This record gives sequence, C-alpha cells and structure tokens, in this order.
Amino acid sequence: MCISQSPPPSLCFPGCLRSPPVMIAGGRVFVLPCFQKIQRISLNILTLSVKSEKVYTRRGVPISVTGIAQMKIQGQNKEMLAAACQMFMGKSEGEIAQIALETLEGHQRAIIAHLTVEEIYRDRKKFSEEVFKVASSDLFNMGISVVSYTLKDVHDDQDYLHSLGKSRTAQVQKDARIGEAQFKRDAVIREAHAKQEKISAQHVNEIQMAMAQRDYELKKASYDIEVNTKKAESEMAYQLQVAKTKQLIEEEKMQVQVVERSQQIMLQQQEITRKEKEQKHEKKSKQEVRNLRLVDFQHSSY
Repeated sequence: MCISQSPPPSLCFPGCLRSPPVMIAGGRVFVLPCFQKIQRISLNILTLSVKSEKVYTRRGVPISVTGIAQMKIQGQNKEMLAAACQMFMGKSEGEIAQIALETLEGHQRAIIAHLTVEEIYRDRKKFSEEVFKVASSDLFNMGISVVSYTLKDVHDDQDYLHSLGKSRTAQVQKDARIGEAQFKRDAVIREAHAKQEKISAQHVNEIQMAMAQRDYELKKASYDIEVNTKKAESEMAYQLQVAKTKQLIEEEKMQVQVVERSQQIMLQQQEITRKEKEQKHEKKSKQEVRNLRLVDFQHSSY
C-alpha cells in the first residue's frame, strides 16, 4: 500500500519490521498491511493561551497573567522530531497542546514569583523574553519549538495595578508639572541669558566701535601731523628755494655790475691813455713845428 500526504499536517511512522522506525515529514511511503503500523503526529502551529491565576509575586501580591504562545513540532530537525515522537506518539493535537500549555504555564508562574508587580507591569518585553527563553529550553527537549510568546494581560483582584496606575499617573502628572515648571524656568533663564548676551554683545559692539573710532582719530591725527609736517617742510623748502633763487639773482646782478664797472674802468683807462697819447702827440707836433720854424729862421738869417 502506498500512503501519501503533503506537508505540513502530519508525519508517517511505518514501524514493526523496521528498526529504527522510519519518520516521514510529508511525502509518500510504501506500507505493508498487517506488518507495518502507521502513526501520525501533527506539525501544525499551535496557538496557546497561557493563563496563570492569582500567582504571588516576589513581594506577595497576587496577580493574574495571560500570555499568548505559538509553537510547533520541528519536522526538519531529526533530533527534535525523534524526541517529539517519543513524547507524543499516539497523542492527539489537543493532548500535545495541553502538555505544552502546562509546561509553559509552570514556567510563567515561576518567573512571576521571582519578579515584582512593578517589574512585570512596566517591562513586559523583559518578562516575555524570560518566559520565552526558559520555556524554549525545556520544550526543546520535547521536540517542540516555541515560535513566539507575548504577554497579553496582567490584572489583579485587589486593585493593586489600579493603584499602581494611579500612582504612576500621579507621578507622570507630577513629572509633567515639574517638567513644565523646569521648562518655564529654563525658558526664563535662557531668555535672561539671551538678553544678557544681547546686552553684552551691544556693549562689546559699542566698545569695539569706540576703539575703532579712537584708532581712526589717532591715525587721522597722526596722518594730519605727518601731512602738515610735509606741507610745512614743503613750504619751507619753497621759501628757501625762493630765497636761494633771489640770492643767485642778486649775485648775478652784482657780477654783472662788477663786469660793467670793470668795463667802464677799462674804458676810462683806455680813454685816459688815448688822451695822454694825444697830448704827447700834440706836444711833439708843436715842438716839431717850433723846431722847423727855428730852422727856417736860422736859414733866413744867413
């Protein structure tokens, strides 16, 4: 006989004449009637609601916790599959789910007992991770894999969580009021600091402007002194040059006058010399005339 089945509903375990039994995760297998026996185990994902009623926490407060877990028998892991066959062979899906549920609920209760209400209520993720970690290790040995675990609900009959919520709400409101007051205070401080910084910046700006004006005035005065000095030096140099020029002109005039005077003197000397020569020539001429007359007289006497 050929028996076929498609994954993931169940597994076939032909046994009796085979040792060890053959485990088939879906597919087909030949079975000898009367000699081999077929047994099935579900590979479907099981969704469990794990409820722990009135469990005392570390500080003695009874609370009720509900968690949602999803798990399945691993058909791809041969070791886990073999363990699951040994534990659950011949059991229905409901019976397997009940065994897994009781295991999970036991671990959930144990973890609740080691934590406070505040720790469970305020950090659900941490609680879920601890339950998942502990339960996964235990169920692994049964061939069951925990796919996920989530804390769904936490409540109590003594209004402890309600009071805790009120306390937390009051604390939150208090923190909000404190935060608002601190924010306003900080805003006032920041505004004061901003004004102070603005005033300081204005003072610094005014000081810098005054310093710049002072530097400008000093530099301008220095430049003015330098310019006036240069002007005075230029004026003095001009006056000096004018005086030198006038002096040179006077000296030239005097030299001209000296030359003219020298020429006049030389002309006068030449005139005197000429007149002296004329006088000598006249005297000589007169003497010669007298001499000639004397000679003539003497000749006439003879």
